[in-house]
Amino acid sequence: MGKKRKHTETEVPAKKNESAPQRPKRALLGWKDKDEEASTESFSGFRNKEKVLVTCSRRINYRYRHLMLNLVSLLPHCKKDSKVESKSTKGATLNELVELKSGSSCLFFECRKHKDLYLWMVKSPGGPSVKFLVNAVHTMEELKLTGNHLQGSRPLLTFSSNFDKDGHWKLLKEMIIQIFGTPKEHRKSKPYHDHVFVFSIVDDHIWFRNYQISVPHNESDKMVRGGLDKMTLVEVGPRFCLNPIKIFGGSFGGPTLYENPLYISPNQIRAMEKRQKAGKYAKKIKAKKRRKMHELEHPLEPDEFADMWRE
Repeated sequence: MGKKRKHTETEVPAKKNESAPQRPKRALLGWKDKDEEASTESFSGFRNKEKVLVTCSRRINYRYRHLMLNLVSLLPHCKKDSKVESKSTKGATLNELVELKSGSSCLFFECRKHKDLYLWMVKSPGGPSVKFLVNAVHTMEELKLTGNHLQGSRPLLTFSSNFDKDGHWKLLKEMIIQIFGTPKEHRKSKPYHDHVFVFSIVDDHIWFRNYQISVPHNESDKMVRGGLDKMTLVEVGPRFCLNPIKIFGGSFGGPTLYENPLYISPNQIRAMEKRQKAGKYAKKIKAKKRRKMHELEHPLEPDEFADMWRE
């Protein structure tokens, strides 16, 4: 007898209901609807991706190294690297380091003779670049000021009106804004402002100050009514003064766009001081010679009682 065939019904695929809401797609940190996904894809605004490489030369003084570390703590968007030999090839080496760190700017502290500190402020790789002589250095550890702001918060940048007078000051202002300004929504920064960077020009020097924005609060840690009117600034530190030497068109070199006519190198200042000291010593020697000649020309009269007490 033949086997009976089982009657199986063929499954008909169900039609999709277009009117029913579609299931949202799974995202990395939760569910995301299609409308949100489309809105994020359609948004194409400017995002500041500024990254600053901060490094120094070998044989740097401990005081200048502490200044560099203070700036690293104030700039959450910076990346620190090991020391670089300050030779003629430092430009190519630093440009490669900036490219490896996926950065766009560089602050290079160069120390010479364990005395003089130079700061290179560079936009890499196309330029421009500025070379400063750093004077009047005071670190946070030296000053012991009472101000204390949150680390990683975004600073407000303020400039004196002198920056809008000449072309080279305008260029320096734009470079300072790009390098010292913390990008918005940076992963290491806080989304509010509680301190101020002050850049002011006095005697053709740029003076830097860092102040905390202090607002009075009550015992329950709430802002006092009208506290914004009673806002005060408390200095945090560090302090330093930048004397611009030259502005170059390229990165760590190139054509000279500006040269400070009032700049005098520290070597020349020390040489002048040595000459002044040498001049004082030469005057003393000449005075001794004149005294000897005067004694020879005008000898003293012989003393009658000189041999009285001799045996």
